[in-house]
Amino acid sequence: MKLPPSQPLLLGKIGAAHGIKGEVRVTTFTQDPEAIASYGALQTDRPGLTITIDKLRLQKNVAIAHIKGVTDRNEAEKLNGVSLFIDRDRLPPPEDEDDFYHADLIGLEARLETGVVIGRVSALPNFGAGDLLEVQDPQSGDTFLYPFTKAVVPDIRIAEGYLTIVLPRDAPEGEEEPD
Repeated sequence: MKLPPSQPLLLGKIGAAHGIKGEVRVTTFTQDPEAIASYGALQTDRPGLTITIDKLRLQKNVAIAHIKGVTDRNEAEKLNGVSLFIDRDRLPPPEDEDDFYHADLIGLEARLETGVVIGRVSALPNFGAGDLLEVQDPQSGDTFLYPFTKAVVPDIRIAEGYLTIVLPRDAPEGEEEPD
């Protein structure tokens, strides 16, 4: 299940103002954090608002951006929480079959190694400790989170519409897990 080429993809989210000259912190979802500034005008989740990052620098693990037309802290503070998008057709295609955009995973069937379908991928959240794969059970509606690592998700078949999840092995019955 691929997204149509014009489907907007989330590239980042503006955070708090930084300093007094209109700079903002940006959480980027691009492989290279500085790449977000190279795409020109970005769509936002605010109707009628388009943003262009004219300067960007990395400071420790945070991207600090200057938005074209924003000149002071008050204007920058108004942008806190704005999500930044780009139409998919403006992005380069993945270089090989093992490359993909996270958005390509949304809607894929999640299967166990045995081939049993356990649900569909509904999101890829990251709460700070790494990407997670959120899978929704179609019958109960419950969602389950799995670490999005090669060990847990060893096989991704976008063209075929599924990925494989390897569940962590529990301790044998009757044995307790070490503390």
